[in-house]
Amino acid sequence: MAKNPRKLFILLLILTLFALIVDLPEKFVLSVPWQGKTIQQKINPPSLDIQVGSLKIQKTFTTHLGLDLAGGTHIALEADMKDIPAGSRMDALESAKQVIERRVNFFGVSEPVVQSVKSADSYRVTIELPGVTDVEQALSLIGQTAKLEFREFTEKEKESTAAAFLFPTLENTKPAGLTGKDLKKASLSFSSQTGEPEVAISFSENGAKIFADVTKRLVGKPLAIFLDDMPLTWPRVNTEIIDGSAVITGSFKFDEAKRLALQLNAGALPVPVSVVEKRIVGATLGADSVSKSVRAGLIGLGIVALFMVLKYGWLGLYADFALFVYGLLTLALYRIIPITLTLPGIAGFILSIGMAVDSNILIFERFKEELRKGKPWQIAMELGFGKAWDSIRDANFTTIITSLILFNPGNWDFLPSSGLVRGFAATLFLGVVISLFTGIIVTRTFIRVLYKGPKGGGA
Repeated sequence: MAKNPRKLFILLLILTLFALIVDLPEKFVLSVPWQGKTIQQKINPPSLDIQVGSLKIQKTFTTHLGLDLAGGTHIALEADMKDIPAGSRMDALESAKQVIERRVNFFGVSEPVVQSVKSADSYRVTIELPGVTDVEQALSLIGQTAKLEFREFTEKEKESTAAAFLFPTLENTKPAGLTGKDLKKASLSFSSQTGEPEVAISFSENGAKIFADVTKRLVGKPLAIFLDDMPLTWPRVNTEIIDGSAVITGSFKFDEAKRLALQLNAGALPVPVSVVEKRIVGATLGADSVSKSVRAGLIGLGIVALFMVLKYGWLGLYADFALFVYGLLTLALYRIIPITLTLPGIAGFILSIGMAVDSNILIFERFKEELRKGKPWQIAMELGFGKAWDSIRDANFTTIITSLILFNPGNWDFLPSSGLVRGFAATLFLGVVISLFTGIIVTRTFIRVLYKGPKGGGA
C-alpha cells in the first residue's frame, strides 16, 4: 500500500463512506424537490439481520445515551455480607452483580450499566437504567436474593430418547430436591486430561447425600440447573457421585466457564441486598447537555480546522479532511461496539479532537525544518513523518495509559469505578487510537495523492 498510495486512498474513501452510512441520524428525512413537488424519504441507520444455521445476528447501529443524557433511574444496592465468610465476599459480590445484570437484561433495558463497588467494609452493586422511570418496578425485579434450584425432567420426558437434547423449562421439569443452600461453592477449574475449562462444584454434607441419590437415579440422563427460574445448564449425569464433588464439562470457553461458576455461586452464596440510594435523572437536563456539548464540539472543531488552514495552507486542509474522517470513524465505532455516551464521554471526545491534529502539527513543523535544509518537498515530507513519530508515539501512548487507568478494566478498589469516569476514559482511549490512525495513515495518504508541493519550493 505504501508503494501504491492510490489504492490505499480508495480504501480510505470506501471506509469513510461506510462510516458515513453507519453515522446516519435516526429518523432522518431526506427532502428532494422534483418537478414542482417535494419527495420525502425517511432514512434510518443501517441494521444487521443475519442468520446462518442456528446462529442469528441482529444489530441496529444507533447511538446509545447514558443515564445522564437519556434520563432514567440510578439505584445503589448494599449487599449484606454478615453470613458470608470473609474470603468469599468478593466472589459473592461478583455473583450478585452477575445475577442482577441478568435480571436487568431480562427487564429489557437498553444499555444498562451494572457495577460492583467495594469500599472499606461496604459491598455495593450500582445499577443505571437509561429510560426507566418506574423505580419500584425495577427494584421488584432486581432486588431479590438469587434462587438456585436443581431440577430433573418429568417422568414423561425421561422416557424420551431425546431427553438430553430437550430445552428444560419449569413445565417439563420438577424439583430434584437440591437448592442453592446445599451447594457449598462453584469454581473455575481445568481438566487434568484435556486442559479445557470446566466448572467444579462441591456440596455441603447434607447436600452431598441428596446429590448422591439424585445422580444414582439419573445416570445417563440430564440434570438441569435453574437460576431465578431460568435454565443455566443441563449436564448429563455420567455416573453416581457419592463424595459431594463433581465437575461440569461441555467444551466451555474460559469466559463461559467463569460466568457459569459465578452464576452458580449466586445461589450457593445468596446475598440479601438493600436499597441505599435510588433517584430519577431527568431527561430534560440530558437533552440540554447534549445540545450544548454538540455546539461546543462543533465550535472546537471549526476553530481547530480554521487554525490548520491559516497556519499550513493546503497541508492544513488535508489535515482537516483527515479530521473529518476521524470524526466519522469515531462516531461509527461508538455505534458498532457500542459505546454508551455520557456527558463526560462527550467531553472525552471533544478533548480528543484537539489531540487528533496534534500529530499533524508535529509532522508539518518537521517538514518545514527539512525544507529549510534544502531537501526536495517529497523527501522532506517523508522525513517529517519519520522524525515526528517518536514524539507522537510517546505523547499518545501516555494518554492511552492514563485512559486505561481511569477505565479500570480490572475493577480494582484503589482505582476509579464510576461509570461516568469510565465513559470519559473509553471515549478518550478510542479517540487517541483513531487519531493515531488518521494523523499518520490518512493524512499521509491524502498528501501523497493530492499534494503538489509548496509554491516556490520553500517553507
